[in-house]
Amino acid sequence: MSNATGCGCGCGSNANKGLIIETRSAAETTDLKANTVTLEIDGMTCGHCVASVAEELLAVRGVSDVDIDLAAGGTSTATVTTSAPVENSVLEAAITEAGYTPVSVSA
Repeated sequence: MSNATGCGCGCGSNANKGLIIETRSAAETTDLKANTVTLEIDGMTCGHCVASVAEELLAVRGVSDVDIDLAAGGTSTATVTTSAPVENSVLEAAITEAGYTPVSVSA
């Protein structure tokens, strides 16, 4: 996943270094106990990368919120809120599906 203009995702952008994007699913659950998981992700370089990872994570059943702190060229951090417990391996698979590398998961 390399692009001559600097972005690793192929969108051609390199202007989003240090970008923080917060995304929320359409259905917010406020009456269920929320669980929070922090994931470290390698390979993200721009806002398009963040959007791709957030989309895959939000597609996981039980995920209600995703906040990603982009560290372009380094290890980015995603904070995932779930309305019910979700296996770490499922979250890691979603990151891999988006084309990036999960480094670690912590509750």
